[in-house]
Amino acid sequence: MRAFLDSVKQSFDWVSFPKFAVTDVIEILLIAFLIYHLINWIQRTRAWYLVKGLAMLLIVWFVATIFEFSAILWIFRNAISVGIIAIFIIFQPELRRALEQLGQNRFVGFFGTSKNAGERFSDETKEEIIAAVFSMASVNTGALIVIEEKVSLEEYEKTGIALDSLVTSALLINIFEHNTPLHDGAVIVRGNRAVAATCILPVSENMRLSKELGTRHRAGVGVSEVSDSLTIIVSEETGKVALAQRGQLIRDIDENLLRSKLTESQNKSAGARRLFRKDWNSHERQA
Repeated sequence: MRAFLDSVKQSFDWVSFPKFAVTDVIEILLIAFLIYHLINWIQRTRAWYLVKGLAMLLIVWFVATIFEFSAILWIFRNAISVGIIAIFIIFQPELRRALEQLGQNRFVGFFGTSKNAGERFSDETKEEIIAAVFSMASVNTGALIVIEEKVSLEEYEKTGIALDSLVTSALLINIFEHNTPLHDGAVIVRGNRAVAATCILPVSENMRLSKELGTRHRAGVGVSEVSDSLTIIVSEETGKVALAQRGQLIRDIDENLLRSKLTESQNKSAGARRLFRKDWNSHERQA
C-alpha cells in the first residue's frame, strides 16, 4: 500500500499551483475591468465591424494552416504589416476621440455603459416620430432622421448644430420646415432626445441605387453602411417615406412598417420584438 501511495504521489509531483498574493488578485481584476470596457467601447464604434471581419480572417487562416494552403498563408504573411497600418488609418477618428477623452479625464465617456442594456427610447418618442414623419410626408416636406443604436454617431453629430431637445412631432416638423435655418441636413436622435440638426452624413457610393434618388436618400443609405443606425427619409419630391438600415433601402413604406422597425430599434425584450418583427426582404424594394 505504501508503495502504491508513493507512486501516486510521484505521479502528481509535476503538478504545481501558483502562489497568489493580494497584488496578483488586484492586477487580474484591473485587467478584466479594462478588457470588459474596451469591448464595450469597440461595440459603440465602427471598430466592432472590424473585429467581426478579423474573426472571419482568423477562421480562414486557421483552415489554411490545417490544410497547408501555402498560397493563402503566403498572402497572410505578406499582408499583415500593411493591414495593421490600414487599421490605424481607417479608425483614426475613433482612436483620436478615445485618447482625447482619456486626456480630458472623461473616464465616464470612455467607459460608458453598453447601449445594449435597456430600452433605447420610449413609446412616446416612437409615436412622436411616426406622427412627424407622415405629417411631413403629406405636405412633401423633405426630412432625414437618423436614430442611433449601438454604434455611436458622435462623429456626425459634431458636424451639425447641437440641440439636446426632447423629441416631439412639433420639433421635428419645425426643424424640416422649408427655408428654416435647421432644415438642411440630418437630425440625429439618441434615446428620447434630438441631439443635433443640420448634420452632414456620408453619401453612399452604391451603384445599384436608382439614379432618380437624390442626396438625401444616398446620405441615409450612406450612414447606414457605416453604422447600425435606423434612418428615416421623407422625399421632398414625392412625399413618400423610406427606411435605410444595414446599407439597404426600403422605399414607399407605410405607418405599420415604420412602427415595426422603430419597435425593433427600441431594443425591447425579444418577445416584444418578435411580436412586431417582419421579414425585411419581403418588404424590400431596392431601387
